[in-house]
Amino acid sequence: MRNDWDDLRTILFMVRHGSLSSAAQALGVNYTTVSRRIAHAEEQYGTRLFDRLPQGYVPTDAGREAAEFAERMETSETEFRLKVAGREAQLSGSLKVTAPQLLFGRHLATVLDQFLNLHPNVNLSIRASNEVLNLNRREADLAIRISDSPGDTLMGRRLTGQKTASFCTREVYERIEADPAKRVNWLAFSHAMASPLDSYPNGRIRLVFDDMAALLEATKAGLGVARLPLFLGREQNLILVPYLPPQPFLDIWVVAHKDLWANAKVVAFKELLVAFFRKNRALFEVAS
Repeated sequence: MRNDWDDLRTILFMVRHGSLSSAAQALGVNYTTVSRRIAHAEEQYGTRLFDRLPQGYVPTDAGREAAEFAERMETSETEFRLKVAGREAQLSGSLKVTAPQLLFGRHLATVLDQFLNLHPNVNLSIRASNEVLNLNRREADLAIRISDSPGDTLMGRRLTGQKTASFCTREVYERIEADPAKRVNWLAFSHAMASPLDSYPNGRIRLVFDDMAALLEATKAGLGVARLPLFLGREQNLILVPYLPPQPFLDIWVVAHKDLWANAKVVAFKELLVAFFRKNRALFEVAS
C-alpha cells in the first residue's frame, strides 16, 4: 500500500511541478526514483500515464485523473495530520516557521532565542523566504506574513501596522541638503507602494525593483533615495529623509491553519511574537 501511495504521490508531483528534476526536488528524492515510480505505476495500472516527448513528460488523460485522485488523498491525509497536530499539548517535537527573509534580522532573532531558551525540547526550523508557503499542505506550521489579510482559509492575528519613510545613505542626504533644488534620484518598489513623485516632483525614478532586498542593497550602495518600511531603514542605519511624510504600508500578521491555531507549540510561539510586537510597535509605525 505504501508503494502505491508513493507512486501516486509521484504522479501528482510530476503533474504539479512539470519536470522530473522539479518533482524530485519537491519529493526529496533523485530524478531516477521519480522515473522508476512512474514506470512502476504504469505497469501496475496497465496504462500509459505520461507521454515521453522531447519537451519532457506530458500527462495523458489517465495521468491527469491519477493526479487528481492523488491530490484528494493528499488533502485527506493532510487534514488528518493537522487535526492530530492541533490536539498536541506537548512542548516538544518539530515546529516549522516561515517569514520573509528581511524580517529575520535583529528583531525576530530575539524571539527565536527566547523561544528556544524557554522550550529546549522543540525542534524549531526556519524557512526564511518571500515565497508564500501553503499552510493547508503543511509546508509550514506557522507563518509571519506582510499582507493586508491572513487569507480566507487561515486563522490569523495582526501583530502590527507598518509605515514607510524615505531613506538614503548619509552621503546622499548631505548632497540633498547642500543643493535642495537639484534633482533627486529615487529607487522605487513595484509592489504596494506609492510613487515618491506623487508628492515630490523634483526627482526622477532611476531604478524600479520587484524585490525589497535588492531595493535595500541599492539604497545602501548610495544609488538614490527609497521608500522602505521604517524597521528596515532603521535596522540598516540609513538616514530618514524628512521631505516626504510617512505612508501606511502592509500589516504584519501571524497565521496558521485553523486546526493548528491552538497547538501548544504554535500558541507558545505566537505569545512571544505578540509580546515582542506590542513592546516594539514604534519601530514599525512611528517615524519620529
